[in-house]
Amino acid sequence: MAEEVAVVDYSLNNPDTLTKYKTSASISHKVLEAVSAWCVEGAKVLSICQRGDKLLGEEVAKVYKGKKISKGIAHPTTVSPSSYITPYTPLSTDAEEAATVLKANEPVKIQLGAQIDGLGTVVCDTILVKADKEQDAEVSGREADLMLATYYANELLLRLMIPPGLLASGTDEEKKKAAAEKRPTPSKVTQMLETVAKSYECNIVEGTTSWLFERNEIEGKKKIVLLPTDKESRTEGVPEVGDVWGVEMGLSLGSGKYKMIDQRPTLHRRTTITYQLKRPSSRQTLSEIVKKFGNFPFSLRQLDDERAAKVGVVECVRSNVLRQYDICTDKDNAPVARLLTTIAITKNGITRIGAPPQLDVSKYKTDKKISDEQILKILEQPAARSTGAKGKNKKKKKKPAKKAVDDDEESSSEED
Repeated sequence: MAEEVAVVDYSLNNPDTLTKYKTSASISHKVLEAVSAWCVEGAKVLSICQRGDKLLGEEVAKVYKGKKISKGIAHPTTVSPSSYITPYTPLSTDAEEAATVLKANEPVKIQLGAQIDGLGTVVCDTILVKADKEQDAEVSGREADLMLATYYANELLLRLMIPPGLLASGTDEEKKKAAAEKRPTPSKVTQMLETVAKSYECNIVEGTTSWLFERNEIEGKKKIVLLPTDKESRTEGVPEVGDVWGVEMGLSLGSGKYKMIDQRPTLHRRTTITYQLKRPSSRQTLSEIVKKFGNFPFSLRQLDDERAAKVGVVECVRSNVLRQYDICTDKDNAPVARLLTTIAITKNGITRIGAPPQLDVSKYKTDKKISDEQILKILEQPAARSTGAKGKNKKKKKKPAKKAVDDDEESSSEED
């Protein structure tokens, strides 16, 4: 009689699932911190990306030793200069791009991630490149507007993803009434986020998309699309308890519209389409991709032979076996900021599994502020219910969100 194969539960009902997510998140956080420190004026983007991937690989190798599970990079290290919207990772064989260096005061988007057993945690943070002596200087002007707008818009979106009534208190009748409330429509969500952006004279980047995360998949069946550019990119599905999402927020000091630029796409990922590739070089390249990265995104520079990979992916992309990520920048070449947070939605609200460091808003000075009372009220609300398990870590109560926004102090957002 054939031996039964045990079916593994990869939902959040299985404590091991959240443990693996958190393990991959701890790696992502450690590497993000290191990469952020390397982003100084004059540093080469290529070198930073290479060092980031090397560190990701080293940290992944330290966990789950001897276990027969897949583990690796869920998203290669990408460092996107000021006006770049999409993740950017140049190749050493493209001389001009390989020479790209960071400039002082430009907002740089750092995105990367690790995966354990196919459970990926991807994070993205935006930092302002400073000269060494200016690391702790206060930020003012339009850079401050962009950073604050992106931070508060992201905090608002996270709270809008909480299912109605999930964190409601009071009597059973009051909880039932709260749970019966309608979710805000996609257009209402976009409208509220645009209000935050415009409070700081910024605009949402069109097509900014948050995805449902699943095992071996960071672009699942559900998605939330802000300012969709076509019918195919509209919001599908709603956030629910038990979901894991990659929540993205992108804002621009320009119009928020994007343009594709004439640079080689270097970031790809495998699709679910199968096709009998004709060229031996294509088949060899695809075989290496499947073995190393599965369905997760990768950079051509991560393959053994970068030059051969540039040739090998051509047929793969043309046959839709691979998807290439075109490089897009702001249409006005204006500075762009982007954040990406991996969250789990539990019965207690939002758990930020992998997240960029919380912005120290006291360092960002501007005369602009959010004045919409409904939005301020939402920002005052916690994103998760306190379970009492972290009582020893209780801190002095922070200021309400309204006062925090007015005074440019820390927001009162709470994390699980």
